[in-house]
Amino acid sequence: MQAFEYASPATLEEAFALLASGDAQVLAGGSDLISLMKDDINTPKRVVNIKGIRELGGIRPGHDGLRIGATATMDELMSSAVVRSQYAALHMAAVGIASPQIRNVGTVGGDLCQRPRCWYFRNGYGLLAMKDGRSLVPAGENKYHAIFGDGPAYFVSASSLGPALVAMNAKIEIHSARGARTVEAGKFFVNPMDEGTREIDLKPDEILTGIVIPAVSDRRTATYEIRQREALDWPLATASVGLQMHAGTVRSARIVLGHVAPVPWVAEDAGKAMAGQHVNAETAGKAAEAAVAGAHPLSQNGYKVQLAKVAVKRALLTAAGKEA
Repeated sequence: MQAFEYASPATLEEAFALLASGDAQVLAGGSDLISLMKDDINTPKRVVNIKGIRELGGIRPGHDGLRIGATATMDELMSSAVVRSQYAALHMAAVGIASPQIRNVGTVGGDLCQRPRCWYFRNGYGLLAMKDGRSLVPAGENKYHAIFGDGPAYFVSASSLGPALVAMNAKIEIHSARGARTVEAGKFFVNPMDEGTREIDLKPDEILTGIVIPAVSDRRTATYEIRQREALDWPLATASVGLQMHAGTVRSARIVLGHVAPVPWVAEDAGKAMAGQHVNAETAGKAAEAAVAGAHPLSQNGYKVQLAKVAVKRALLTAAGKEA
């Protein structure tokens, strides 16, 4: 690891000033950044620890929804009675993070901002895994890579919370010395077309400060993850769903796949398939088929198509209170 300057500001204003040098990066839980620095993927000259900024923490319910501070930990999220009862998809996603150590130090903002776990990226080949003008992924080791998006990026979004937040139409709060802006969760994640584009909509001098999930009446949500093992591991495929119900019928559905594309993948046709339907094994199965209709698996990851179908069907049944 290369030498770096460490700073721990107490206010956002102090943090903005420290980030202004241009060669600085934000540290929260550190579970991702430290490993990137050890591997020389990230080599900042200054690390700015934002855990001491009190306004960035906490989980605060209100009449208009729920605000989650960027430095709230996964353990806080999992332990929140409000999240468990009213935002089940988010609670289920947090529970899926099996490591107590990661849950205790990992932050909500850090989960959204973590870099891809793609082994080509982690070995220095960049987001697009290019060598001699061609991507290494299609003809290489691609069993954990994307089945949606059709390149040129083939990594999968590593965020555990992203699909649930997109399914619930959350908004991401971002601040810098220039002011504040808000981005829809579905637009915060970016499918990069070149190496100059980052996979999230966050500039080097900006800080993700919080997430706001709007309150919606008669909404039922769930997340279903499929993993190779129960120990610390990233899922092979996930589905998060948000259903707005009326008298047992789905008025609208938001179905989002995870770990199958460079971004949380909104399955629009699956959502349309559920509109006006009662949730049961048959309708959930049809929605699951619609969710993967546009998949283009690579040479070693065709299994993800079936896993994604299972995840969608079980997430829908779980959200509706049916046996999955």
